[in-house]
Amino acid sequence: MKKLKNILKNTVKNSHFKERFFNSENIAATVILILLAVLPSLEVVLRKFFRTGLRASSLYIQHLVLWITFVSGMITSREGKHLSLSAGIDLIKKPYNTWIKTTTSFITIAITFAFSFCALSLALIGFDPNYRIGLFPIQYVLLIMPVAFFIMTLHFIKHAPPERYARLIAASGMILGLLLVMGPLTNSLKYILDLIIPESSFLNTFDTWAYTLNDLSQSFSSAIALPFIILIIISAMFGTPIFIVLGGLGLVLFLRSGGSIEVIPNEAYTMLTGPAIPAIPLFTLAGFILSESKAGDRLVNLFRSLFGWLPGGMAIMAIVACAFFTTFTGASGVTILALGGLLSFMMIKKGYNKKFTTGLLTASGSSGLLFPPSLPLIMYGVIAQINIKKMFVAGIFPGVLMLLVLIIMAIMSATKSKIKKVPFQINEIWKPLKNSLGEILLPVIILVGFFMGITTLVETSAITVLYALVLEVFIHRDIKIKDLIKVFSKSVPVIGGVLMILALAKGFSYYIVDAEVPMKLTQWCQTYIHSKYVFLMLVNVALLITGCFMDIYSAIIVVAPLIIPLGAAYGVNPVHLGIIFLANLQLGYLTPPVGINLFLASYRFEEPLVKIYKDVFGFLVFLLISVLLITYVPWITTFLLDIIKF
Repeated sequence: MKKLKNILKNTVKNSHFKERFFNSENIAATVILILLAVLPSLEVVLRKFFRTGLRASSLYIQHLVLWITFVSGMITSREGKHLSLSAGIDLIKKPYNTWIKTTTSFITIAITFAFSFCALSLALIGFDPNYRIGLFPIQYVLLIMPVAFFIMTLHFIKHAPPERYARLIAASGMILGLLLVMGPLTNSLKYILDLIIPESSFLNTFDTWAYTLNDLSQSFSSAIALPFIILIIISAMFGTPIFIVLGGLGLVLFLRSGGSIEVIPNEAYTMLTGPAIPAIPLFTLAGFILSESKAGDRLVNLFRSLFGWLPGGMAIMAIVACAFFTTFTGASGVTILALGGLLSFMMIKKGYNKKFTTGLLTASGSSGLLFPPSLPLIMYGVIAQINIKKMFVAGIFPGVLMLLVLIIMAIMSATKSKIKKVPFQINEIWKPLKNSLGEILLPVIILVGFFMGITTLVETSAITVLYALVLEVFIHRDIKIKDLIKVFSKSVPVIGGVLMILALAKGFSYYIVDAEVPMKLTQWCQTYIHSKYVFLMLVNVALLITGCFMDIYSAIIVVAPLIIPLGAAYGVNPVHLGIIFLANLQLGYLTPPVGINLFLASYRFEEPLVKIYKDVFGFLVFLLISVLLITYVPWITTFLLDIIKF
């Protein structure tokens, strides 16, 4: 009995420790996000009034992104919310379900554990020890990477199937991880030993052991490379996180080619410390602040008063409201989860049938991705090295076209179903306009500040966060100060999911470019495809297929480097190609079998996935027509670019 009490007492202590640790992760993420928002905003104020700036502020901001990426990665791993193609796996019966989850856990643990040593090697020997990020030595700043990968490994072990044999097999992935990374491991050990016992004869002996271990590791890696690559690709369909799939492929391919695998964390570091990248977590955070407030209700009331008198007015209101939210969150799933229930209730009550309502709201969830400051626009601009202002301007007309397609379908459905219109009353507009004026001004502030050159993209995103906080916390008082950590924490899985994909996909992309795959693909296409329009048709097909199996963020990092040189070879305007790319992948959210909006709509509207496929099919067809127009009528994209000179 006494032994049992001790066990229970230790369990309570451990649970308290876990709770404190989890809270510290959440608090750390919140503090980093606040600093990310405050520093660029302070820079604007100091530059405007004192004609100076914060010393090393750009370095601090860029490396805060590095930290928020890996802190968010830890939290997202803890909560099991990394982006994956796992929907439907729970329908598989045991014991097959258990074995599938055990295998995916084994792969995930092996790769994260391997990356913890790759990142440690990079942190210790990859940079000049005298280089500093402001006040902090670079090595200390970079230690977040190996620490985060190690903690993610522990979280993934925790999420392995609970059966003892399954968890043991999954945890044994650490052994495979060690066997794959003997090079980085011995490099790290040598660095540490050199600090402890410099100029020792033992170091010579250690070098001999290290060479032997590296040779054995290289032989082992070469032997298992092909089957492991196949296993990783198959596991992607059964729940292995996408960042693990892309990072793991890069890891194995570099090992197979005999390359230095420290390249992968180094590419992650280079990607995450890019000058425009801080805008991604900041705009995402701003979108979540809006979604956690009653901004949605205010905007719905405004759009209902503006469009209610039109045929299909209620549906038009839903389309515009969804587009507004998706533009800021960059994650259409957030829009479906935040507004789907309210909009569905309002439309069905108005007389729209459930099938049409579900299909429309699912399709509308990604309708704002071509409007500034959409995250995919920013990401594509960074990867393709295109002026982000040009991407913002170029996306406006194509985005409007895709909205118009949905609006026309809404009007046709309302007319056919004889949905009653609400009489237009100008007096009814003033109150909802007054209530939602703060939210309506938000895109105006962004566009004016950024396009007038008053603020940079990162400064604009930081000001957007502070503006949203002041608006929702102090003016509307929808969010209490004590609840801010909860609100910030809700944005973390999206931030962590997207940025971890960005980080590890960059290494895989580097391998593809280093292996000259884009150049070989371009040569092949030029040999066998002579028509620009045939090329564009093949691009449409390839991207639609890509959208079926890869999320938009992964595709931008991995597929865009393949498409961009092809577009240049066929004389396609690079900005136009970018909009074609994103418009096609926007349909990926709706494309069976793994479009993410389909799964979220199934969850939100409590409908079987197959029924969601049927409900959204008509919208998918009409949106595809709009994508073809965007592809083959360049004027839709380039018209504003010809007017506005950059």
